[in-house]
Amino acid sequence: MTGQSLWDLSEANVEDGEIRINVGGFKKRLRSHTLLRFPETRLGRLLLCHSREAILELCDDYDDVQREFYFDRNPELFPYVLHFYHTGKLHVMAELCVFSFSQEIEYWGINEFFIDSCCSYSYHGRKVEPEQEKWDEQSDQESTTSSFDEILAFYNDASKFDGQPLGNFRRQLWLALDNPGYSVLSRVFSVLSILVVLGSIITMCLNSLPDFQIPDSQGKPGEDPRFEIVEHFGIAWFTFELMARFAVAPDFLKFFKNALNLIDLMSIVPFYITLVVNLVVESTPTLANLGRVAQVLRLMRIFRILKLARHSTGLRSLGATLKYSYKEVGLLLLYLSVGISIFSVVAYTIEKEENEGLATIPACWWWATVSMTTVGYGDVVPGTTAGKLTASACILAGILVVVLPITLIFNKFSHFYRRQKQLESAMRSCDFGDGMKEVPSVNLRDYYAHKVKSLMASLTSMSRSSPSELSLNDSLH
Repeated sequence: MTGQSLWDLSEANVEDGEIRINVGGFKKRLRSHTLLRFPETRLGRLLLCHSREAILELCDDYDDVQREFYFDRNPELFPYVLHFYHTGKLHVMAELCVFSFSQEIEYWGINEFFIDSCCSYSYHGRKVEPEQEKWDEQSDQESTTSSFDEILAFYNDASKFDGQPLGNFRRQLWLALDNPGYSVLSRVFSVLSILVVLGSIITMCLNSLPDFQIPDSQGKPGEDPRFEIVEHFGIAWFTFELMARFAVAPDFLKFFKNALNLIDLMSIVPFYITLVVNLVVESTPTLANLGRVAQVLRLMRIFRILKLARHSTGLRSLGATLKYSYKEVGLLLLYLSVGISIFSVVAYTIEKEENEGLATIPACWWWATVSMTTVGYGDVVPGTTAGKLTASACILAGILVVVLPITLIFNKFSHFYRRQKQLESAMRSCDFGDGMKEVPSVNLRDYYAHKVKSLMASLTSMSRSSPSELSLNDSLH
């Protein structure tokens, strides 16, 4: 018989050229020559074993009495494996999970190339679709988990006021100051804060116009006194706002760990530093150079626009998108860096003798950066035909490079915006009128289901990426 030269059939428990297979209770007798048609598969390699230890490396158990090989696998999928040994082709039914099927045939040592043409397109298409939708599913899981955690943190902070002097009054102030839209008072306070921020930014911009600059005693342009009044009022408001939030904060130690509170602090610190610098310069003329520091600090007033993030769901969503899109942004910068390096060297080689604007590689970096980002200032342009062709290729490559990660970033922004709106709605539904009444409504079943689903997805991903033949089910058993 075919297998006798490789394996002593009497010692290997083969009876009449057949071996007994038990797959999760599904028993079947298979002829050796059928299995040896595919010697690289698990059952084919089983025929080549010369010891019990080698056998147990390929199956889960072996019965000497029954002369039976046991495999702790899914018996419903084994008929597909049997069909493969008889026909040499794999077929995948529409109701099967493609990932479970993929793990199963990987365990038996069968390559996906054996999937018949009638099933191959559908099979690979179904495997790709979940990868394309992976972000949406992961986003929903993260949304459920993070939203649940943030609501609990919010409720925990609100509960810290219980038992404190004027606890309920301080809690209402905290909700009004830190949660725009929670109540009528919070909406009024939010509108006032937005108006002061916009007024401060507008006056800073108008102050740069020559028509609004008043010369000082030395003939240098100075600020309009009316704008100074608006500036001082804005600083007073921002200072009051920050101190009020700090006074009613449930946890003083965690107060400045909040990014929005740090923005509030940075919006007023430049003014006070500038005030101190000006006083020092006036009292000590030898330190006049410090005046330049004051001028730089005054420019930092533009960052007050970030204070609007406290009142804008879109700005907070944008911040979360940038925070969680560092991989996509890094990929975009990498692509741009590679493209700029290549096209700048090519442009330098072609144009260095014909164009003074492209006579050095650093100058070509600037030109390539402007071209790849499709800005196109037009200050430096290639003059030769080869240079123009290079510029065309540079622009087209820039369009492709910039467009590729944009979709991923936009999808993340949409997710975080939707999540932030849901979170705000859940927080506004919490009632603290007469103290802590009830825990906010949260579906714990969905929360833990997403937790378990996320864990199983991670384990499955690890199993697929592992070179081992064992699948997730093996690791659990």
